Amino acid sequence: MESIKDRVAIIGMGCTQFGELWEKSDEDLVVEACHEAFKDAGIEPKEVQAGWYGTTLTGFTGMRLAQAIKLEYVPITRVENLCCTATDALRNACYAVAAGIYDIVLACGVEKQKDSGYAGVTLTTTGPDDSSKTEIMLAVPVLFALSANRYFHRYGITPEEGKLTMAKIAVKNHHNGTLSPKAHFRREVSIEGVLNAPMVAYPLGLYDCCGLSDGAAAAIITRPEIAKTLRDDYVLVKGLGLTCGARQGVLQDNYDLTHFEETVTAARMAYNEAGIKNPRNEVDLAIVHDCFSITEMIIYEDLGFSPRGKAKEDVDKGTFTLQGELPVNTDGGLKCFGHPIGASGLRMIYEVYKQLQDKAGPRQTRNAGIGLTHNLGGAPGSFTCAVSILGRRG
Repeated sequence: MESIKDRVAIIGMGCTQFGELWEKSDEDLVVEACHEAFKDAGIEPKEVQAGWYGTTLTGFTGMRLAQAIKLEYVPITRVENLCCTATDALRNACYAVAAGIYDIVLACGVEKQKDSGYAGVTLTTTGPDDSSKTEIMLAVPVLFALSANRYFHRYGITPEEGKLTMAKIAVKNHHNGTLSPKAHFRREVSIEGVLNAPMVAYPLGLYDCCGLSDGAAAAIITRPEIAKTLRDDYVLVKGLGLTCGARQGVLQDNYDLTHFEETVTAARMAYNEAGIKNPRNEVDLAIVHDCFSITEMIIYEDLGFSPRGKAKEDVDKGTFTLQGELPVNTDGGLKCFGHPIGASGLRMIYEVYKQLQDKAGPRQTRNAGIGLTHNLGGAPGSFTCAVSILGRRG
């Protein structure tokens, strides 16, 4: 099987402000993100030969992208893959360019989540409208709370120690969010404030859970030989991985809840393509799916950044802070941007793109050469997971 490594390049990206954007439509957000990407790439919209439009709840046809930025008679594919939607849009765009079908393409993800009418996301909001309606509606925090409690039990961590570790993750991400002008939430939080926040689903408190937001992000993709003619600091795609669980964990009495196999397998795909053998040492920064603090903690281990059961030790040492050995969620993550489902993946890639160009401002990491993004959609027992690995021009 061939690898995508160094066969496609990102030459432009755009990202809107994320937040409660009541005054803007989804088309407004698409226009803003795409035109920032066009300007960044130094191209005109008419040069785009195909598009991939990622959205979960906001529109159901590629025409939404066409009419927003007036791409007349261009093939546009609408992509939906839960929380991996935007990364999957980029993935499909990359494969089309690598196959030699197109020279310059657009991937865009958008969601007007705050207009959905839901206060949160349940496992039925993404199901078919004509379902039997007999499925159990479980709030997603409840399911991740099971993982938290099981993780603490398995590795001999007291509930108090576990909550303190999760609080440190939340404090880290909120600090990084204060340095991100496009983040929804830009306030510091304290350990004491996190620990004393209202409980959502024990042991997950308010600041252990990400919010919902509106937002959009976009990327322009081409071949490296074309990228060289347009700019010097283009970013190369090194590896892509995507896996979908078959929901067997929901049926298994012995499902362990303390690791997510979809992350492990998607990461393995991406690492193999990128030629990464030791992710702890070879990845310089990562933007991961911190829908809940416990999720980020488990992801550290699933991505190979921490040994099994040792994430707490790395959190205590500050390994994943901006000044640490391997900064994670340098922009504040889902905790600070919120989670417009169809846009989050490209928002993550936008942060890595800026970091690799040394354009991340006060949150710039040291010697960023390889960056990783990670999306996780679903709940313990059945996920879809996407991992991308990006690198500087060689």
